Amino acid sequence: MAEHRRQQREALLAAARELLSSGGTRALTFPALAERTGLARSSVYEYFRSRGAVVEALCAADFPRWAAEVEEAVRGAATPQGRLEAYVRAQLALAGDDRHQAVVAIAAAELDTAAREQIRAAHGALVDLVVQVMTELGHPDPRLAAVLVQGVVDAAVRRAALGVEDRRLVAESAVTLALRGAAGSLP
Repeated sequence: MAEHRRQQREALLAAARELLSSGGTRALTFPALAERTGLARSSVYEYFRSRGAVVEALCAADFPRWAAEVEEAVRGAATPQGRLEAYVRAQLALAGDDRHQAVVAIAAAELDTAAREQIRAAHGALVDLVVQVMTELGHPDPRLAAVLVQGVVDAAVRRAALGVEDRRLVAESAVTLALRGAAGSLP
């Protein structure tokens, strides 16, 4: 019985990812989840109480994978500057993923405060990667520098989402700004 429930829950999460990727936040409805999985609509409520709960579950399932991708990119670079560049590029690549964009969009509107705090804490763990890089570079306040780098990443994500400039141009500009800012802030 427990295995069956786990499989049903995973099927619902897979359907939610597909709906978010193909139709955005408006597509994620309980009737659509029920249709995609062959469950009754009332059965969907046995697994999730709201759309926000679905998104929270997606974040819990997917964020560790996304974080691992960023960490792998950072750890694969040979120099501190290379690690900083890898961090920025990996974050921007993930933000360009349709599933990530949709989850972030709906999460902002529908998650409760505790769930948002969990997501912030998970993002904080990623920022810790940059703290390590800034420490390696000898920055006098590595935590502040890391938070500011994340601010550059966040701004680049928002700018890329507008679609005014090519995403590659936004990524190159963000990388350049982060690297020059890191170099310029050293004693």
